[in-house]
Amino acid sequence: MVILSDKWEVNKISFNSRLLVGTGRFETLEKTKLSIQASNPSLVTVAIRRLETQKNEKENGSLLSAINWKQIWMLPNTAGSKTADEAIRLGFLGKEIAKSLGQDNNRFLKLEVIADEKYLMPDPLGTIKAADYLIKKGFKIFPYINTDPILASHLEELGCATLMPLGSAIGSNQGLKNLENIKIIIEQSKIPVIIDAGIGKPSDASKAMEIGADAVLINTAIASAERPELMAEAMKYAVIGGRLSYLSNPQAISIKKGTLSSPKKGVLF
Repeated sequence: MVILSDKWEVNKISFNSRLLVGTGRFETLEKTKLSIQASNPSLVTVAIRRLETQKNEKENGSLLSAINWKQIWMLPNTAGSKTADEAIRLGFLGKEIAKSLGQDNNRFLKLEVIADEKYLMPDPLGTIKAADYLIKKGFKIFPYINTDPILASHLEELGCATLMPLGSAIGSNQGLKNLENIKIIIEQSKIPVIIDAGIGKPSDASKAMEIGADAVLINTAIASAERPELMAEAMKYAVIGGRLSYLSNPQAISIKKGTLSSPKKGVLF
């Protein structure tokens, strides 16, 4: 058995797991808890707007109390924000929620600005505007973006902590439809690249890690499965397998039709 120490860092904070999971779309709180336990993620995203609008509902309160935030970092996200101003307001609220859970030094924020209600594509200008303001206020921004390498470079120069290009449309489970641009973003980035949105199967998660992504964020594929806890565990091992494959530096694809894996020399018959 290979013993691998393969931590990754965001803002000098180390994580063992390269899997991040979301908490939306689950049928019950119990399925959410079981899936988080099975996937053993490094960070768990929580939609600030959901907490804000449902703060008086019992299940919402239980969501926060059900997770051991001493072991898992919260990644508040600004899902539902249509403008930069909305995202900024939710960002400050998210920081206070994390603080109330004992994560006083947590300045992480997944930044989503989505004005497009039909295709749910992130707004690049709104994202840059909000990121610029929030970074100056001390936030460590995880921007959710289209697979645009130029936009990714601008956000990195701005001071974002990570980049989060989408694999395909959010919630679509279509897999890595923007593979070549994702590869460019990974190649040119000096900060962690976390592939977010569209990952539908463990093979998608494995592929994301094989091309060199630092981590993946998965929600819908787990939450929508008939047995989400099993999908969560499958995603955990897929991420590990893909990362091991990447680190092994696999041989390039041969242009020949086939190559013998065993030599002819020394064969008696």
